[in-house]
Amino acid sequence: MDRTQLQQLAELRVEDAEVLLAASRWAAAYYLLGYSIECALKACVAKQFRFSPYEVPDKKVVNDFYTHDLGTLLNLSGLKSEKERRARTDSAFEINWNIVKDWNETYRYYLGGTETDARGMYEAVTNSTSGVLPWLKTQW
Repeated sequence: MDRTQLQQLAELRVEDAEVLLAASRWAAAYYLLGYSIECALKACVAKQFRFSPYEVPDKKVVNDFYTHDLGTLLNLSGLKSEKERRARTDSAFEINWNIVKDWNETYRYYLGGTETDARGMYEAVTNSTSGVLPWLKTQW
């Protein structure tokens, strides 16, 4: 999987979540919205990989890349300080990041889920001025 495919997946998972929101499938929509952020962060990390016949990638970076933890991926992407700067200057972005950061892959097993949580996650991910995904798209 390459960076372009990760970018495409991030966008497609938001589209899938929109279909699920329309069908009142709250838990599944919530999960896919978080997964879209995972893919976007991985696209940002992948931007750092350089293919060279003489360069061996750092094993820790490669191993950590396969995590689902958004905080770890943010650190790997090199965007943590930029995210903190953006949060200081845009309180809505800070709120949105705080909603998104609590997502993890175990939500794929969640049977509950509320409309409020799913729609809140959708807004946090997609808001055109302060959403996490639009910001990540400027970084990937």
